[in-house]
Amino acid sequence: MTPAETLFEANAPRPLADRLRPAALDEVVGQDHLLDAEGPIGRMVAGSTLTSIILWGPPGSGKTTIARLLAAYTDQEFVLLSAIFSGVADLRKVFEEAKRQRDAGRGTLLFVDEIHRFNRAQQDGFLPYVEDGTIILIGATTENPSFELNPPLLSRCQVLVLNRLDDAALEGLLNRAETEMGSSLPVDSDARVALRAMADGDGRYLLNMAEMLFTLSGDRILNPAALAEVVQRRAPLYDKGQESHFNLISALHKSLRSSDVDASLYWLARMLVGGEDPLYIARRLVRFASEDVGLADPNALPQALAGWDTYERLGTPEGELAIAQVVLYLASAPKSNAAYKALGKAMSTAKKTGSLMPPKNILNAPTGLMKDLGYGEDYQYDHDSPDGFSGQNCFPDGMERELFYQPVERGFEREIAKRLTYWEKLRSERSDG
Repeated sequence: MTPAETLFEANAPRPLADRLRPAALDEVVGQDHLLDAEGPIGRMVAGSTLTSIILWGPPGSGKTTIARLLAAYTDQEFVLLSAIFSGVADLRKVFEEAKRQRDAGRGTLLFVDEIHRFNRAQQDGFLPYVEDGTIILIGATTENPSFELNPPLLSRCQVLVLNRLDDAALEGLLNRAETEMGSSLPVDSDARVALRAMADGDGRYLLNMAEMLFTLSGDRILNPAALAEVVQRRAPLYDKGQESHFNLISALHKSLRSSDVDASLYWLARMLVGGEDPLYIARRLVRFASEDVGLADPNALPQALAGWDTYERLGTPEGELAIAQVVLYLASAPKSNAAYKALGKAMSTAKKTGSLMPPKNILNAPTGLMKDLGYGEDYQYDHDSPDGFSGQNCFPDGMERELFYQPVERGFEREIAKRLTYWEKLRSERSDG
């Protein structure tokens, strides 16, 4: 680069977030678990033994900054690619140049942003160059690497998880911004808290909002309401086809199972705000009603189905209240997975026993031949018994009775357990008789 180009570049306008980009690893906020002396990156730097890594974390958490600083610390040639805008030809050029650099005694650190956007074949292209040390690969991704990256590539890299920036880290960035600008942000204390909340853990987004606030004219100090009019809240991270989708539905399901009514409502709201299809949530609630409530409250399943049906009739936003009502009902209902476990045991036994015939006494005999063969013979019609219970064997001949269903002592299943105990007593008495 010529001196003139350097001068022009230095005088070019730069966003506040770029001007505040850390010049050293100890200036990176919110990632001490990776960067301090005992963290994996801290140990790499101290030992000058950088290996290929995958940086997994939310937007604005410092992935690109850390990669640039690692290249500087280890005196490597730094090459940046975005998987969104790069293809096989770009990768081939990088690998060829890296081999020339290696022959000249200099290593190459290749930083690939959004590495999960490369397809499987493109990811496989990294393998020989990572394996022989031609490049040190640092990949950045906002998606779960175990879902998005090839196992062979993952096996050659260390996956490091970056945290969403917490409130203290975001406040530190605001302090740096005020120092850089030589003035305080035009917000009161409540609005400052709201500003950090609007960033939703994204440092870059926070600094972009702060830069906008510094441009406001006059001496007006904004309260939270005025702040909301000036800047826009960051949209929550949510991808209906990716990890956040599965994380939030899991959080909802586990909160319902824990009978935590308020947490269940929170995760429902998070999914709805994120744009999840309410019908998907409704289907999962129907599943929960059978799997985790079951016969402890037989009304749970009709409630869940009614909520699903109500949403289909009303749509958004009115129908969302019906889904919330189902969440409240299921969270506060007595819980039992006895039916779920019973079916699992019965399925396992059915696979083991194969094609055993039902006992002939409980089979119909629609033809003369079947009647001659004993179908329906000695069948006991339960309604003719004084107590409405015959106690006859309904398992295959030669197969011992098995206990699959064991109701819990909660809710309606407590009554079911009493009935089963009574019927087992009658069955035993009539068997002995």
